[in-house]
Amino acid sequence: MTKLRLSVLDQTPVGEDHTPDRALRASVDLARAAEGLGYTRYWVAEHHDSPGFASSAPEILAGTLLAHTTRMRIGTGGVLLPRYDPAKVAEVFGVLASLHPGRVDLGIGRAGGPARDFPQRLAQLRALLSEGGVVPHAPVPPRMWLLGAGRESARLAGLLGTEFAFGHFFSPAGGQEAFEHYRAQFRTTTGDRPGGALAVRVVTADSAGRAEELAQSLLLWRARKDLGQDGPLPSYETTRRHRWTGAELERAKVHRTALVSGAPEQVSAVLTALAGSHGVDELIVNTLTCDPADRLRSYELLSEAFGLRAHGARSAEPVGVSGSAVRGQERSRPQVWSA
Repeated sequence: MTKLRLSVLDQTPVGEDHTPDRALRASVDLARAAEGLGYTRYWVAEHHDSPGFASSAPEILAGTLLAHTTRMRIGTGGVLLPRYDPAKVAEVFGVLASLHPGRVDLGIGRAGGPARDFPQRLAQLRALLSEGGVVPHAPVPPRMWLLGAGRESARLAGLLGTEFAFGHFFSPAGGQEAFEHYRAQFRTTTGDRPGGALAVRVVTADSAGRAEELAQSLLLWRARKDLGQDGPLPSYETTRRHRWTGAELERAKVHRTALVSGAPEQVSAVLTALAGSHGVDELIVNTLTCDPADRLRSYELLSEAFGLRAHGARSAEPVGVSGSAVRGQERSRPQVWSA
């Protein structure tokens, strides 16, 4: 049986009472720790006009993380291609892949602007990277991923022969069907087999009770976001004092279905079942907490539960941000994981 791989999707959250610069440094700390914990890859997201996220330039953050790590694959989850000239994206990632051969992922999202010509832009980018149409042309081109939460993105990824990641945390239904479309449509001239990963929102802690406290904060933030209140992820103290409205409770109930939370043994069982039902051997874990120490602890516990840590691996030392330097939160305009 293939061992399940875990990776990280980092949205560089800015939490309650914290600042974007500290959030960015916390992402560097987490990436270095994740490498020592045995995670396969580390992706950074792209968000704009959002007080809750600091990563508006994922290619810059990815370059920084590549310089602070040595083995783990680093990439984007993802670049919003409708915002950019495909040739410029190819040049940027050609530079990254030349400096860090064999370690760069280029995840692409179709949000960010008019998507009518997205398939053409994606095909152009694919050709530029694979056929050497940019300078520098990396000896080992970046691995290209298409991100989505529906059949159309899955079909397009298959036709272009790219990797495909389904955003379960964005749309928990439809993943199995999307992967079926992806595999059925997969075309390539290189002999590669269709790869895929499931992006899942997870929070775990040393006890089920503590995990539920963290989940409640996340669900309150997500409910508020749906109702037009865009703000940082609240602390548990704020959540505990909060008087939930009926509308907030309704939205929290909806989003509970897209969140895997609990003690490590509970979470690992659910994640293993999700991977099996979707036919993937890799999960990309997205964790949002108010305190970065809770976020790091969640990833540590998952690493232990799945036996990820390589023999003799050591977590990297932080680069200047304490465990409570930033708190997690998610908001995006626009969303990367679109159908």
